[in-house]
Amino acid sequence: MSTTLFTSESVTEGHPDKISDQISDAVLDSLLSDDPSSRVACETLVTTGVAMVAGEVTTDAYVHVQDVVRDTLRRIGYTHSDYGIDANTCAVITSLDRQSAHIAMGVDSGGAGDQGMMFGYASDETEELMPAPIQWAHRLTRNLADVRKRGEIAWLRPDGKSQVTVEYKDGVPNRIHTVVISTQHDDGVDQETIISEVKAKVIDPVMPSDLYDPDSCIIHINPTGRFVIGGPHGDAGLTGRKIIVDTYGGMGRHGGGAFSGKDATKVDRSAAYAARWAAKNTVAAGLAKRCEIQLAYAIGVENPVSVHVDTFGTGSGSDEALSAAIESVFDFRPRGIIERLGLRNPIFTPTAAYGHFGRTPEERAPAEGAGVVWFFPWERTDRVEELRAAVG
Repeated sequence: MSTTLFTSESVTEGHPDKISDQISDAVLDSLLSDDPSSRVACETLVTTGVAMVAGEVTTDAYVHVQDVVRDTLRRIGYTHSDYGIDANTCAVITSLDRQSAHIAMGVDSGGAGDQGMMFGYASDETEELMPAPIQWAHRLTRNLADVRKRGEIAWLRPDGKSQVTVEYKDGVPNRIHTVVISTQHDDGVDQETIISEVKAKVIDPVMPSDLYDPDSCIIHINPTGRFVIGGPHGDAGLTGRKIIVDTYGGMGRHGGGAFSGKDATKVDRSAAYAARWAAKNTVAAGLAKRCEIQLAYAIGVENPVSVHVDTFGTGSGSDEALSAAIESVFDFRPRGIIERLGLRNPIFTPTAAYGHFGRTPEERAPAEGAGVVWFFPWERTDRVEELRAAVG
């Protein structure tokens, strides 16, 4: 029996790079709300006391970008000058230009907005058909934000990270080996309080009881002993710098293109969603225990230049036959992806923290308050029967 360890990390919505992602997607959603045909490539930089939004936009909508930035910072919890950026007083700089008409020539006809390759991945090791390390790392950061916003731990600040190491035996999760939490906190809180409260209120309540033993699991909480300066005050944040957190925690491959701030004509985003949709349906159909799908595109060309399917030896048949079935069931042309997944709707801001994949209909987005349900259409398992029939 082989034993291996695999680790994935997640970060909270208050992490500087995630602030940038959320601002970029909030600008995108604001534009799509008024003009669903908006073409958007929006990048954000945040640092001490400043947020800068730049990029290219073609739209008939008008958005007051300053309001979007301030509302996003306020929702996350940056409302005090002690945090290094205050939603009410920070400087907001905007530099948005029109997108290239040359690119539009290919996109308007239904082609891809750029070249590149994108990956989708699914695994049967969790209920959400996600790799276990990233799924549980996200649970920790979501709970870290939740307990802060509910006031259960009054000294928490918005920035934070988690890391989960899972021990696998013969490729199957056996136990949670190590948990790491680093969380920003108010000045004057002693390390003993931080460790005891974070373990009791953040870690223990959300870890799976069948894999997590609080007595034997290695736990590191704020290993340096102090994390007061954080958020944009501690590090500059940039859109698109947490692409592994956004996807599969390193378990599946990544084509390199970021998601946030891009409308769905950018295949970096839409094709990655489509590949996840197809991979998840493949695993849900019982056709493989693990499935990774690569799509590749040429700018201005409708159909992908290649579709590659890898089941890592876990498929019920040949990967060649499965690839043919997947291509017959799913339309991987950019226009087809947009239409079938409803990607002209303003649904993207909730994707910008806690991962773009593995979200269930029952999951509440902590940033949005009780009763709000977000469900991403690429997480549907609505093509299972078609895939089974196509495989024969």
